[in-house]
Amino acid sequence: MKKTVRPPKRRFDLLQEDRASSILARDINRDIILELLRLRQPIARVELAELSGMQRSTVSLIVEQLIEEKWVVEGAMVRTPRGRPPTMLSLNRDLAILVADVRPSQATLAVIDLNGHFLLREVVRLASDPKVGVARIAEGMLRLRSQHKQGTFEGAGVSLPGRVDPETHQLILAPNLNPKWINYDIKAALERELRLQVEMDNAANACVLSELWFGGMQNVRNIVVVTISEGVGTGVLTNGQLITGRRGLAGEFGHIQIDPTGALCSCGKRGCWETFASSRAALRYHAEVLPKSPAPDIMDLMNRADEGEPAALQAIARQAKYIGLGLRMITAALSPDAIVFAGDITACWPRVESAIREEVEEGMLAGSAPLLLPIGDGETARLRGAAALVLQRHAGYHRSTA
Repeated sequence: MKKTVRPPKRRFDLLQEDRASSILARDINRDIILELLRLRQPIARVELAELSGMQRSTVSLIVEQLIEEKWVVEGAMVRTPRGRPPTMLSLNRDLAILVADVRPSQATLAVIDLNGHFLLREVVRLASDPKVGVARIAEGMLRLRSQHKQGTFEGAGVSLPGRVDPETHQLILAPNLNPKWINYDIKAALERELRLQVEMDNAANACVLSELWFGGMQNVRNIVVVTISEGVGTGVLTNGQLITGRRGLAGEFGHIQIDPTGALCSCGKRGCWETFASSRAALRYHAEVLPKSPAPDIMDLMNRADEGEPAALQAIARQAKYIGLGLRMITAALSPDAIVFAGDITACWPRVESAIREEVEEGMLAGSAPLLLPIGDGETARLRGAAALVLQRHAGYHRSTA
């Protein structure tokens, strides 16, 4: 039976060191109103004031600004026994975001609305040359935009299998992409073609934001998202802040060496956690046992496991063990409330959950293990995360370089 998160009652922080800043306070008030709107829509202004603790005049000013910017729309009036009937407010369903989830050989593109609903989707092939690959992404996004003529587009978000420098907005670490993609100005190239503001980040960081904006963890303040596909990525939320670190490199647990005699990693070192816990590792385990009939891809391997093939079952069990062992680094370093999984591993979660949990529990220094939960469809999580990269400009979750 799937466990549900029962978070504590929400408490809004006002970033202690910056309380004196009226601009920051205004931004935070706006964030709070937008978050309450998202969670409680349709909702009246008076209820927003009650839930937020703000004065009605403050709420009205914020709401009018959000309506003017087309983030919020007014709906029907609700009859009440006394007084003026309140007008209900909701997020604007016609405001949309173009998104892309970039993988080594392809990119999935989509149009998503503010509530996380997918309106359109397509897949484009990429190339080793980033100029060609980004051009294909732009062409695909323009096609999707032309098919959704009734929508107004707020921006574009891109989820990437690497780390993005928050200052230069360029990839500085992407072991599973062709090296030519490093330092190529993806953001500028897309903005030039789309004429929209583009936000980019690591896929795991994007998945953290996806859970906060669209998922069920709005009130959990310490989360680690682990993406397991061709590589292993991690996104870290600590005390309600997305941790990016210097040059955006924080959270690269996948490239911590756990065995210097292990397999060669795509980052150039040997024995990184990724070489033991990724989908590529599972395929390698399978090929070692069944060299004459190796699984061509991870979905085929999982299908073989479902059919009871011993070599496939052994490979996935070995991968699960190493995932759990690696998570001990995360629990010891960060002590999260929950570890959430995205990517290929979610497709076989019932098969691997107990093995991963056992390793984590055995490695706890003190107390109980964090919740271990799959997001579900890993691709959907990364695409929604790309949308959340755009939405975070108005959301109450702040980055930290700590």
